[in-house]
Amino acid sequence: MSVTAPRGFAAAGVEAGFKHSGGRDLALVVNRGEARSAATVFTSNRAKANPVLFSEKVAAAGDVRAVVLNAGGANCFTGDEGYRVTEATAALTATELGLDAMNVLVCSTGLIGEQLPIASFERGVPAVVEALSDDAAGGDSAADAIRTTDTVSKQSVHQADGWSVGGMAKGAGMLAPGLATMLVVLTTDAVAAPDVLEKALRASVRVTFDRLDSDGCMSTNDTVTLLASGESGETPSEAALTEAITAVCADLAQQLQLDAEGASHDITIEVVGAASEDDAVTVGRSCARSNLLMTAIFGNDPNWGRVLAAIGTTDAAFDPYDVDVSFNGVRLCRKGGPDRPRDEVDLTPRATHILIDLHAGDETATVLTNDLTHDYVHENSAYSS
Repeated sequence: MSVTAPRGFAAAGVEAGFKHSGGRDLALVVNRGEARSAATVFTSNRAKANPVLFSEKVAAAGDVRAVVLNAGGANCFTGDEGYRVTEATAALTATELGLDAMNVLVCSTGLIGEQLPIASFERGVPAVVEALSDDAAGGDSAADAIRTTDTVSKQSVHQADGWSVGGMAKGAGMLAPGLATMLVVLTTDAVAAPDVLEKALRASVRVTFDRLDSDGCMSTNDTVTLLASGESGETPSEAALTEAITAVCADLAQQLQLDAEGASHDITIEVVGAASEDDAVTVGRSCARSNLLMTAIFGNDPNWGRVLAAIGTTDAAFDPYDVDVSFNGVRLCRKGGPDRPRDEVDLTPRATHILIDLHAGDETATVLTNDLTHDYVHENSAYSS
């Protein structure tokens, strides 16, 4: 149970015909509560898909009541016709729900550069509205319908004192941060004003999805949206709300990491002793985006030299000859030189921890990533064939 765990929400997922492989590929989440608070963050990629361009306008209007999502096509770089399909999708959904098109966010995921058939929306939207349910089955089917290369659906719930937060996500590649990561819908039955939701969501995304960097590639469609129904009647503090949203986002981010395309290692890069949090993030991200380092991990090689080479390309404040590097609890590099033999590290377990101590301050940050494998190359080379 995910997006339907908080009171006031219904969801569903159906097969509309977008995926050539068949299966559910159209999802809908609806806020049936009296409250209309919402917050959304989008990809910072300048190449934005039509659903993002449309949904930015909906979010700015400030009255989001539903989110419709399709897998099987990104509707990106599809020109004026693609934008018209997005508008028509919102209008179809709004008509079925008795809403206005500017109450509906539209999200799409899949291959770039191919038109989405409007007939699939015309067939699927009435069906997904008919299937709406406020029970666990509704949330489960919606989470399943947004999968592309995902091997499993991703869902999470955080129960607080009289209120809750739920969420679903899709993503298994192109998980580089850009305010959001892939497609995520969050719901809460807490009472919260839009400005509070906005601050809580951005604070949560900053330390969760923005710290997940699977392959250094940023999607054109990334969207994270948070809807509040107010149906619990409880008004948590901004701190409590942020903590709950962060817990759900962190859980979903980890699920995205665990399902990364072709991965054989789930890598946690912890940077400590940084002069600033931004420096810590920059250093961690430089390692996550090092193909040399990621292929070494795939080969079970704790190649700490590739760590130093990666962080040396950044503008973070540190002395390369005062850096310590540990793999899975074994310090292999001390002050930029050899410390212990590499064969003392066992990288055969899937979970891999890299600790980098910059000895430049007191700030820290953690970046999640995964290794670069043969399976990743195969899956992405065959993605559109």
